[in-house]
Amino acid sequence: MKLIKRIALAAMLAVGASSAVMYSTSCTKDKCKDVTCQNGGVCSDGNCTCATGYYGTSCDSTYRSLYVGTYKGNGNDNATPANTYTNWSMVFTNVGTGVTSMQLVLEDNTTAPVVAVPITLSTISTSASGSTVFTITSTSSGGYTYTGTGTVTNTIAALSLTETNNTTSAVTVYTFTNMAKQ
Repeated sequence: MKLIKRIALAAMLAVGASSAVMYSTSCTKDKCKDVTCQNGGVCSDGNCTCATGYYGTSCDSTYRSLYVGTYKGNGNDNATPANTYTNWSMVFTNVGTGVTSMQLVLEDNTTAPVVAVPITLSTISTSASGSTVFTITSTSSGGYTYTGTGTVTNTIAALSLTETNNTTSAVTVYTFTNMAKQ
């Protein structure tokens, strides 16, 4: 009789334990059930982790869209003595479908285009106050080759543009800092 009581008690404990496990796991809610992450974003614990180049609660916005516009300011070059460039502009536009592809047009103080170069957003900041780094794709125009890098936020941009004369190999570096978005 003791054996039957032990078997019955063990069976009741096993049923109780499995019921407790099923109850606790069946009540755990899937926090990602009603979350839709767009553009390759992945839901984790109810929040979207966005793919490179995207932001927003559902990854529905591109960082490059924050940078579109005209930035104005001053610059100089590495000549001796240095030349200054007052009230020049950098104009950023989206090109293509890639979320890291843009075009940069450098304009003089009369808004005449000096050079247009494709850029790639290479290190995208994911904070509102951080700078995104861009790289200029090597571009030849008018006997010169242009390369360089810069940074951009939704309020300010900076540029270091290297111009190499294709005939003489002379190099001029143009530097623009603190260009304010208009």
